[in-house]
Amino acid sequence: MQRSRIAVAGASGLIGSALVRSLTADGHEVVRLVRREPRDESEVRWDPEAGRVDTAGLAGCDALVNLAGAGVGSRRWTDAYKKRIHDSRVNGTTALARAVASLDEPPKVFVNGSAMGYYGETGDRVVDEDSPAGRGFLPELCVEWEAAAAPAERAAAASASVRAPMPPTGTSQAPVPPPITW
Repeated sequence: MQRSRIAVAGASGLIGSALVRSLTADGHEVVRLVRREPRDESEVRWDPEAGRVDTAGLAGCDALVNLAGAGVGSRRWTDAYKKRIHDSRVNGTTALARAVASLDEPPKVFVNGSAMGYYGETGDRVVDEDSPAGRGFLPELCVEWEAAAAPAERAAAASASVRAPMPPTGTSQAPVPPPITW
């Protein structure tokens, strides 16, 4: 297997931490995007709220995986927290997408997190990636979140938005299991 250099935003989250462990175990070089001062060359500084990314640290990356965003299962979704959920995803994705698009040699792959909340309340209706977005906070967030990735999608050779499970409310009693077993 060819060793790749893969940047991960949201590397400390539920899915991101499992992904980083798996990629590292498979021999890939992982570059974590961090909001604090980087501790070593395996970390790259970014400030999603300010729209800044240290693009020099992304040079040579084969892929960028964006899983960043405020936690959704551990807090009640007040109006203020919904704004935080929204802004952390849309602003962070916008910053990363613009950074990728600005690179002379962008990563070949851009993977952007999203949520199956894109479909809204489906009842018994079967949905797939061709189904339209639902209505309400989560579907509207997912549409905007996926659209924020457009500059990176145009720059990368391949891109995908992963519509992973997300609790329907911020009052979930049990943690949501990861959608993928590594």
